[in-house]
Amino acid sequence: MKKAILVWGGWEGHEPKKCVDIFAPFLQSRGYSVEVFDKLEVYTDAEKMAAVDLIVPAWTMGTITREQEKGLLGAVAGGAGLAGWHGGMGDSFRNNTEYQFMVGGQWVAHPGGVIDYTVKITKKDDPLVRGIPDFKMKSEQYYMHVDPSNEVLAVTVFDGKIHPWIDGTAMPVVWKRKYGKGRVFYTSLGHVAADFNVPEAKELVERGLLWAAR
Repeated sequence: MKKAILVWGGWEGHEPKKCVDIFAPFLQSRGYSVEVFDKLEVYTDAEKMAAVDLIVPAWTMGTITREQEKGLLGAVAGGAGLAGWHGGMGDSFRNNTEYQFMVGGQWVAHPGGVIDYTVKITKKDDPLVRGIPDFKMKSEQYYMHVDPSNEVLAVTVFDGKIHPWIDGTAMPVVWKRKYGKGRVFYTSLGHVAADFNVPEAKELVERGLLWAAR
C-alpha cells in the first residue's frame, strides 16, 4: 500500500484544511494509506519520510526550520513524490530558495485579485492533461517566477489591464518536473476550496497526485 502525507497550515485565507479534506479521501479511495499533519515537524521524522511515497503540502507564507527543510528536500530527492497547488506549495517559504528550486516556481503577484481568466492546455497529448479541455476560472490568476526547466502542461495569458507591461504574457499554470529521484507536480489553481468545484481544476490535482507518487 502506498503511503501519503498531507501537511497543512500557514495562512488561513487559502483554506488549507478544507483543501486537504478534498484530496485526502480521494487518495484513500485509490488505496493509499493517508496521514494528515498540521505541523511541519513531520518532515524531521527520518523513518516516516524514508517510507512515504507522496507528500502533499498545503502551507502558505510560513517559515520552516533548516532541519524540517532538509527532511522534506531529502525525501523528494530520494524518490518521494511532491504534489500541490496554489500558495500551499508555490508560496510556502519565501526565504527558502532551495525549496523554491524543488517546486520549480514561486508566486510573486496576482494582478486584479479574484478575476475571470482562462486556463489553456498546451501539451494535450500528455497523460496528465489528456482529454481536459481549456476551461474558465474565477480566482486569483497567479503571476510566478518559474524555472525554465519545468515541463509546462497548461498556461494562462495575462491581458495587461492592471499592468500593461505583462500584456500577452503566457504564464504556466500546470507543470511537472524532477527533483533528484522524485517527481514534482504543481498547479497554481486552488486559491480556496471552492475553486475545486471546477471539475477540470479538481481533475488536474487528482491526476497530479497519482502521477507524482513514487
